[in-house]
Amino acid sequence: MFQDLQDLLEEKTTMEDNSKRIKEALTSTCQEELVRMKYHHNEWISIENLDKIHEKKNKMTAINNSRTGTEKLKAQVE
Repeated sequence: MFQDLQDLLEEKTTMEDNSKRIKEALTSTCQEELVRMKYHHNEWISIENLDKIHEKKNKMTAINNSRTGTEKLKAQVE
């Protein structure tokens, strides 16, 4: 990328050509870096954890929908 920019300074080109080449250099560099980063992505949450979160959410909904204290206690035990 830096070599492309240096070449632009040495050549006699129009501003449109310069901006086009700079854009191409930046685009290709970004694409290379993003592809490299793509393979380092790790799953930060597992399916088991998602299931536990869903289960806890359902329990909390059941507790919150209970009208009396005994119903809430019964929902907590389940």
